[in-house]
Amino acid sequence: METQSVQANSPTTSNTTPASETPAKRALTSDFETFLNMLTAQARNQDPLEPLDGAEYAAQLAQFSMVEQQVKTNDTLASLMTQMGNSDIAELSSWVGKDVRAIAPAHYSGDPITVTPEFAENADRAELVVRDSTGTIVERQAIALSETQVNWTGLESDGTARPSGLYSFSVESYAEDSLLQDKSAATYNNIVEAQIQNGQITLILEGGQVILPSVVTGVRSGA
Repeated sequence: METQSVQANSPTTSNTTPASETPAKRALTSDFETFLNMLTAQARNQDPLEPLDGAEYAAQLAQFSMVEQQVKTNDTLASLMTQMGNSDIAELSSWVGKDVRAIAPAHYSGDPITVTPEFAENADRAELVVRDSTGTIVERQAIALSETQVNWTGLESDGTARPSGLYSFSVESYAEDSLLQDKSAATYNNIVEAQIQNGQITLILEGGQVILPSVVTGVRSGA
């Protein structure tokens, strides 16, 4: 399984080699010139009473030309593969260091986490529900239905920070006292690494979470 990877704080390099003929092409050119010299010598020194078959000359020349074209085609394909590889690395690099919004657990290490809530239609109140990595509810807080983003501080009631780790978020929407919806909420996470595995890009977040670009709903500059 072939894997390409770009990590944060790792400079990307581009291997560029000067344009030059491949050994196969140089060898083919030399052989082709030798063939033409031999063909010319044969034509110049042939017996007038028993001339060489021109059709045989043409067949040999056509066969050699086909080989030459095949080598050129192989060189073109190799060049295209190199360009595609460089394009993949450039795309991976464009992800690393960015903050992306997706429905995924967020890694808390003392800094506030940005949560994007979604509310049920006809809801008259809502609560943000926070769970730790074991799924245990560690906090509930009322949020206004007008909120488009909520910054969860991660602080306990006494002002101390909660333990570092992964936390997941959901929004419970209510109409009076009836629960209308409990919907997972998207959070922003920093991308520390991007990989290509089996032709597919995967993004590795700060807490080790792995997501696909297809689930990303927002991108912003990383801190």
